[in-house]
Amino acid sequence: MPEPSTESVAKQYRYDLLTWPEINAAAAMKKVVVLPVGATEQHGPHLPLDTDFKLASAVAYEAGRRSPEDLLVLPPVPYGYTHHVQDFPGTINIEPSTFIKYLVDITRSVAYHGFKRIVILNGHGSNAHLVEQAGRQTIMQTDALCVTLSWWQLIGEFWNRELRTSVIPGGCAHACELETSMYLHVDPAHVQTDKIKDNLAEYHKLPDEDRWHFSDLTAGSIATLIEWTSTYTPTGVIGQPEQATKEKGRRVFDHAADQLVSMVRWFRKRPAPPRRDRHAAPPTFALPFGF
Repeated sequence: MPEPSTESVAKQYRYDLLTWPEINAAAAMKKVVVLPVGATEQHGPHLPLDTDFKLASAVAYEAGRRSPEDLLVLPPVPYGYTHHVQDFPGTINIEPSTFIKYLVDITRSVAYHGFKRIVILNGHGSNAHLVEQAGRQTIMQTDALCVTLSWWQLIGEFWNRELRTSVIPGGCAHACELETSMYLHVDPAHVQTDKIKDNLAEYHKLPDEDRWHFSDLTAGSIATLIEWTSTYTPTGVIGQPEQATKEKGRRVFDHAADQLVSMVRWFRKRPAPPRRDRHAAPPTFALPFGF
């Protein structure tokens, strides 16, 4: 069988477009595999249900285009944990245990095929703690390392300093200035601009609420309180999408892709120190989770 072209494999950033011999070559190149994860969830009257996985995968694919020799992007996972949003039609919920297991099945497969650096790039806020757990279990169950992050963590400081005009806190939570700007850049044809309307969460009217609890992608609160979404927004919007522009979206998208490339290059070179058992006497039974 002819060997795959090293040059063509180096230039390909789409995992799903490689053949199995090319996967062997990509693993030998020590490419970092990126898994975009999102949700199919309501995003108000103006943004489509695909917002979370579309934006995460768009950032990942753009990073791949910019640095194909460093990374491979898996097809996105389009569903996530959205139980609290079920009062809004269209939202698809995956229960936490199912979601974590599904992600770990993917990362275990990738690690088994020889890729030892994996990134799970999240695009849905309520996935974050579950994605982190999937990353932890990947490390416990395989010989790979797995980084987890949400795409807005790549741009928070830049966004707040250079581009944001919505109020802090609460202006950038859901179907907001940030997500709407990004979507206007990535796929403007599917933004219903005539239906864009601000809606700050109703809990901001409560005493001391902004001191302790609020939702904001780039300005985190001290306390976490996840109520039914329908209790504090009648439209599904949480924030100020009227502040969104396509130019803001272009600039923040560009920054997110650059930051992801930089992070992947750091991660690709990072060593993995060996695990060492520090017990004075060897344990008498094996740990769970594939240790």
